[in-house]
Formats: sequence, C-alpha cells, structure tokens
Amino acid sequence: MSPRPLIRVVTSAEAATLDHGAIAAGTPSRALMQRAGAASATEIALRFGDRLRAGALIFAGPGNNGGDAWVVAGALAATGVRVRVCEPVAAATDDTKAERAMAALAVERVPADATALGAGDTYRGEGVVVDGLLGTGSSGAPRGAVGAAVVGLRSMRERGAELVALDLPSGLDASSGQAFGAARASLTLTYGTIKRGHLLARASCGRIVVLDIGIGGIAAASTNPQLVDRSWVARHVPEISVDAHKGTRRKIAIVGGGAGMSGAVILAAQAAWRSGVGMVKAVVSRDALNSVREAEPQSLTAVWPAGADDVTREITHWADVVVIGPGLGHGGAQRELVERVLRAWTGPVVLDADALNVFGADVNAIAGLLNGRPAVLTPHPVEFARLTGHSVDDVLAHRFDVAVPLARHTRATVLLKGQPTVISSGSGERLVAASGTPLLAAAGSGDLLAGMVGTLLAQIQDPMAAAACAAWVHGRAAWLVHRRQRGVRGFALAHVLAQLPRAWTVQSTPTRAPVLLELPDIMPPA
Repeated sequence: MSPRPLIRVVTSAEAATLDHGAIAAGTPSRALMQRAGAASATEIALRFGDRLRAGALIFAGPGNNGGDAWVVAGALAATGVRVRVCEPVAAATDDTKAERAMAALAVERVPADATALGAGDTYRGEGVVVDGLLGTGSSGAPRGAVGAAVVGLRSMRERGAELVALDLPSGLDASSGQAFGAARASLTLTYGTIKRGHLLARASCGRIVVLDIGIGGIAAASTNPQLVDRSWVARHVPEISVDAHKGTRRKIAIVGGGAGMSGAVILAAQAAWRSGVGMVKAVVSRDALNSVREAEPQSLTAVWPAGADDVTREITHWADVVVIGPGLGHGGAQRELVERVLRAWTGPVVLDADALNVFGADVNAIAGLLNGRPAVLTPHPVEFARLTGHSVDDVLAHRFDVAVPLARHTRATVLLKGQPTVISSGSGERLVAASGTPLLAAAGSGDLLAGMVGTLLAQIQDPMAAAACAAWVHGRAAWLVHRRQRGVRGFALAHVLAQLPRAWTVQSTPTRAPVLLELPDIMPPA
C-alpha cells in the first residue's frame, strides 16, 4: 500500500497559492470547484443518509465557496434528496454563476429575507443544513445578509439540524482561528490541505475531513507544516522485535523530583514504561527518594548527583537518554544540577519544565550545554515566552512559526505544547500533532509526555520523529479517555496512562477515497 499524501497545514494565503499552482499546472478552477462539491456531496450522503430523508437546506455565498455549495445542491438533488437553496447575496464569480445555472433548475429557491435569515425562519426541519457562505479567503466578521445567515445557522443547529461546513464554518478565520460568530458545525469538509484555523478552533469545526481534489502533489512539495496522523506515526514507531530484551528496548534516566514534587518523576516513569522502554532510573532529591521507591518499584532510583563522578556512575555509564525537569524545582541549586548533568552526559536529552525554567531567558547557556547533540525541548507557551522574551499572547498567535528561531539557535527540536502541538527543527521543518483534547491542560500531563519523548528518543534517535510521535500518542490517549467518559469535565492522569497501550496501537489503516484524513470531534458530545 502506497503511503498517504502529506497533509499540509496552511494559512489562507498559502491555500490560495496552492490552488493557483494547481490551476497553473493545468487544472481549471471550475474543475477544482466541481471536484470539491461532488466529493462533499458524497460524504454528506454517506454520513447523513437518514437525515437527508428530511431534506437539505443549502446556503450558497457569492464566492467560490458558494460555487461548491451549488455543486453539492445539484448532486444531492440528482439522488432524489429534496433540496432548498438560499442565496443571501448573488453569485459574484464566473465559476459560481456557472454552477448556479447548472443546479438551479433541480432545487427549490429560498427567498433571502435578512430578517428571516437572522431568526432562522428559513429552516423547515431539514435534516442537514450546508454552510457554503464564506470560504478560506474571507476575513473579519460576516456582514449584511451573509452575517444574518450566519446568525440563522446557529439557530438551525440549536433546533436539531446537522450543520455541514464547506471548507470551514462561515465566520471562522482560516489563518488565525478567530471565530466571528461562526456556528458550530457537526462536520467540516475541507479540500487538499487543512487550515490553521481548523486546528486552532476545533470546537467550531466538529469532525474535520480533508478531501482530495487533485492538489496533493503541489501541496506535498511545499514547505508548509505537515500534519502528523496515525499513518505517519505508524511509519516512525519501531516494532518491538521478538528477541528484544531490556537493553535493546533502551534505558532512560529521569532527573527531577525535588522536595514535594516526586509525583512528576513518577508520572514520567510510568509513561515511559507504557511506551515500551526497557529500564527506567529515577534520579531524585533525597527528600523524594522513599516516595518514588514506594510508587515505582519497577524503576531503579538514585539521588541527585553531587559531582561529575556521580553523574558518570549513575547516568553516563548506564543511560541511553536522559530526561531532565519533571518536578525538578526552581533555584540556583537546580540550575547547577542541570549544568552538572549536561556537562558530564553528552548523549541525547529531553529538557522539560523546570530544566528550562531554571535558565530564565538565558538561551545561550542552553545552546552551549546542548552543543548540537540530539535534544528535545518541551516548553508550554508560558515557559516558551519566558525563554524567548515573547509575550504569551504572541506565542499563542504565532504558534506555528514562533519556535523555529529557538530551534535554530539551540540546534534542538522544540516541542511547543498546546492545541495543536507544533514541533520545530532548526532547519525550519515543522510537524503538527492535533490529536489531543483541552482536558490535557492539567498539571502532570507534560510529565507523561516527557517520559514518552525520552523513550522514543532512546529507541529511534530522531528527535523530530520522537517528539511528534509521542505528542500524537499522548493526545490520542487523552481523547480515548474523553470518548469513553462523554461529557466529563476532567479526568485523572491515571486514566490517560491506562489508555496508552491502546493509543500506541497505531497500525496504518487505509482511507476511503477521496478522504485523505479525518480528525474526530475534539470534544465528543455527551
């Protein structure tokens, strides 16, 4: 089976560039519209066949997104579905006018009264409502009759309609993810790529399906961030051979566990065990030693090294990778400890949490200590802001791009946690893991991730792949918990740990054409 095409994460402008590239390469713009509309109609029919018995109400905007909607309308009507189309603003592009003319005779037209649209009064109980008002190129709050229609979509959704968005929900900015009153879709169908706004505003999009309309080759050749999916992870996670032993499954040392914070090291160790490591050594403060030994009898233990000889004995002559930071604590003594370990241990390393915090904004010190070795830095946005001098708001607004300079300066892979998680290398390569749930935003979650990254870094020795695979599986485990406990507002990390064995089962599975990728609803309904 051939590998799936790469799915790129793009801004509005980047999406337009790829479309123009496909047109310049010989695919007419109207052909792209017809492919998008036909593929969308097929998905709607497959997923909502029962609901379509009550008919479909389709909103067509003036631009090319409206053209997609007219193609959907004609295709559904051709299968016998009762279709009504509302056009709040007249078609404005030649392609949209042409598709409108093709479909108009087969569907019922709905008067576009702004008052009725805003109140949702155009709705007659149709099972499916299709939002084809505004596409990737729109920005700002919807205005006029289109704005009224967007308000009406929310009412229709509240009254039980399945809302399907073409490309993205109208009112959602494709680049920033800012939602200007967008109605929450049950399903969002997008084409060839996934937009940054989809990933930044997952709650507005529902289930996201990327459909192939023939721009995959052009998109794959771009340098835009690549989305990590199950297939990508399956290609990069090594199988455990039948003759494996604890040495071949590798050994990691986890340095952390300051006074009162032994739980962080325990969580990291437990995640490492559930990720397939062969041996774990918890290197903790003397105050934390007994609690770690009691909670983690499977792991070896040692106290923080007081000098280079201690590092050599407990870590350098034993470990394949070192994770530093979970529960380490702040202060000059902790920074000295991190520096002591990094000077004596020159192998692969993961720096998490306090192993970054102790340096403040002294990025030069981190770069010098790492000295080009395989390394992964795993800051959350606040830690990243502290390191780099950015504001937290700036980090969040530019999460897809902001970490590349830090990765370049430190010559390390930077895993910027969040929804989505973005992994950056100094060469400018970026991978995006979007498998999580907002419920992962809880203390201790990053400790699990650190243990997982350390395990994979030891086993595959590729920092980008280790970070991306661990981030995807970490998020997948949390999503599995959320799906099993529908409507839950929070969960214990023990539940995430319990789902890790299932989440690591990542055999590649074929998709059904023209589906390239499917992202589940980030917040499964209760």
